[in-house]
Amino acid sequence: MQSSERTPDSDASPDAQGSPRGSAWEVFLVFLKLGFTSFGGPVAHLGYFRTEFVERRGWLDDKAYSDLVALCQFLPGPASSQVGMALGLGRAGWWGALAAWVGFTMPSAIALILFAFGVAGWAGVAASGAVHGLKVVAVAIVAQAVWGMAKSLCPDRLRAGIALLAALLVLAVPGAMGQLAAIVLGGLAARFLLRLGHLPPAAHRSYPVSRRTGAVLLAIFAALLLLVPLLATLSASPSIQAAAVFYKAGALVFGGGHVVLPLLQAGVVPGGWVSNDAFLAGYGAAQAVPGPLFTFAAYLGALMPSPLGGWIGGLSMLAAIFVPAFLLVAGALPFWESMRQRDDVQRAMGGINAAVVGVLGAALYDPVWTSAIHSLADVALALAAFGLLVFARWSPVVVVGLAALAGWILA
Repeated sequence: MQSSERTPDSDASPDAQGSPRGSAWEVFLVFLKLGFTSFGGPVAHLGYFRTEFVERRGWLDDKAYSDLVALCQFLPGPASSQVGMALGLGRAGWWGALAAWVGFTMPSAIALILFAFGVAGWAGVAASGAVHGLKVVAVAIVAQAVWGMAKSLCPDRLRAGIALLAALLVLAVPGAMGQLAAIVLGGLAARFLLRLGHLPPAAHRSYPVSRRTGAVLLAIFAALLLLVPLLATLSASPSIQAAAVFYKAGALVFGGGHVVLPLLQAGVVPGGWVSNDAFLAGYGAAQAVPGPLFTFAAYLGALMPSPLGGWIGGLSMLAAIFVPAFLLVAGALPFWESMRQRDDVQRAMGGINAAVVGVLGAALYDPVWTSAIHSLADVALALAAFGLLVFARWSPVVVVGLAALAGWILA
């Protein structure tokens, strides 16, 4: 049975390591199908990927796939998108990585840009009951993310304490500086206080990236992280300033797509680029589309004022938030084994992940709760959505649709 399922790939020529190789077009078509059908967030995406590429197509085995997932969860950025980029890179080289990203990302990005046109073009849309329902369901979705991440990333008193202190710091020092300080201090605290067992060595699948190329990509990532914000402070160009916000958000997100919410909110709302109501409405709508949550950047870019806005702004900010993810995963692949073996790095990552829970918990209160919950009916709707997501385990697409309907009825 398994061999018949892999027949379409049997004609691909082997590479130097003996693994099958294909074309970028093949990679694009497979990921385009996933981009239209992968609902449920990054954990669900990784399950879809395993079914498609390990079980059905045999592009790699379970061990190689698990190791790739571990790397992408270790790095900042959107883990499922980075796994997709690496799969495309391993299958069809650099063009394969690009094809995987385009196929998986564009369906949801286009849908959110079109939604942004609706919000921007009709004043009544942003103030409608249905959009208010999207803002309320965002409370439940972020609460679900905090709940799940806290259980897995804060398993002991030290990391729970780091999460709590990070939340307090972010609430006391609003904005990007408070969030960045919480993440850095959480990593430093765990570096010296956390105790973890040493990871055993493991064999790894080869990728067409040399250590020299990897080092260049990591250097480019670091240089852009330093220079683009510096250039934004020296320049009056809104495009450069916006690119700095989205690049920094993509470079500093640990712990999953939901964590991009506070980083982007601190970057685009206080400056007046996007209203807080439109921001939260788009975040709620982003739960109803397939693919990576980072495509929320396309919605925000499409809403931004001239010279951005529309298709140019949406696609530009989409690229800006994903560039660091690509540089990191492609650059880290040749160095992954030595990175994961360092005990100090593992301890610091434990603290960073715990701090991320606190950062997201603070965002659950402000701006998500404070902007969306205005009455007892809103509280009831948020609690009902949370129960359907966490305990009934309903699809987020269904819950988002019901919340929008309920908001419209209540209005």
